[in-house]
Amino acid sequence: MAIRYNPLSWFFHNSAVALPTFRRFFKEKVMSLRAFVSVSDKRGLERLIDLTNVGWEIISTGGTATTLREKHGIPCDDVSTVTGFPEMLDGRVKTLHPKVHGGLLARKALPEHMAALREHGIRPIDLLVVNLYPFEATVAKAGCTFEEAIENIDIGGPAMVRSAAKNWEDVTVVVEPADLPVVIDEILQNGKTFRATRYKLAVKAFARIAEYDVAILAYLASQGLPAEPLAVA
Repeated sequence: MAIRYNPLSWFFHNSAVALPTFRRFFKEKVMSLRAFVSVSDKRGLERLIDLTNVGWEIISTGGTATTLREKHGIPCDDVSTVTGFPEMLDGRVKTLHPKVHGGLLARKALPEHMAALREHGIRPIDLLVVNLYPFEATVAKAGCTFEEAIENIDIGGPAMVRSAAKNWEDVTVVVEPADLPVVIDEILQNGKTFRATRYKLAVKAFARIAEYDVAILAYLASQGLPAEPLAVA
């Protein structure tokens, strides 16, 4: 008589071997998808729980991380735990790091890129959600000082947006809150965003960076040379 093979029975009888293997497979194939979220306009962030519910990991910064955890109950890792460096210089430096930009710029189709990530302990970032410091709104306020304007010039945000948009074949970049639910729905329905969606969002991202830089240029050009700062005793 032929012996019938039952894979489920084998799994349970060999759980000491099977479960660790399953966990490694699950972590590599499902848990590897990551989103980096750092926004000034926090509308729509509650939808990110739909991604964490299907295994996505979220990296975040400062007030965005606080909002995700405390307001929406969404788990996330602080960027400092990813980079191994704390935010510094009053928040001026927090995302300018190879473990962020390497994750955004690596081309997954190139074995040498993926080998470089493994060598340096870097994981890919699949989705970037960033909207920039509100420079235009800040300088439009009555009484805005030159120092306030300067501190609202975003550096890390545009750098990440440019990296993600350049690598649009592998990374989805979202710079407007209205696009986030559309992207999340597309991921939930298809497992990933469509190539056409990523390209359209990359174009929008570069347009936003250009608009932002023009606003900074216009403001600085209208101000003239500021007075010398007072010497620090």
